[in-house]
Amino acid sequence: MSSHEGGCHCGAVRFAVETTDKPEEAPRTALCHCADCRRCAGAPVMGWTAVASSTFRVLQGSPAVYQSSELAERSFCGRCGTGLFYINETVLPGLVDIQTATFDDPDAFPAMAHIQAAEEIGWMKTAHELPKFERFPEF
Repeated sequence: MSSHEGGCHCGAVRFAVETTDKPEEAPRTALCHCADCRRCAGAPVMGWTAVASSTFRVLQGSPAVYQSSELAERSFCGRCGTGLFYINETVLPGLVDIQTATFDDPDAFPAMAHIQAAEEIGWMKTAHELPKFERFPEF
């Protein structure tokens, strides 16, 4: 068993996930392209790590909760605004979906799939072909 921690930008909210070798409790990861995630994150794609609710706990702080649809709740830091968790017991029963980039070590949870690709922004199909710079480019 190993523990993975994470939190918001300002540090007010911290959380932990205990991972085990049990296949039924293995985290599931994805890059979501749905319009709802894009609007909530202000980003073209959102990385998610779904974990069993029983393996997840908030260590510090009290996240604010936004009822983003009839069935779903999105949690975020009320101080700095960082998006943190998504809970939808109808679609993802028994799971907490954590925004992968909020883990202290997001490399521990590599994406396994792209989901909601039907809603993908058109230019994302070729985004991997764009030039890359280690830091800010000089234009």
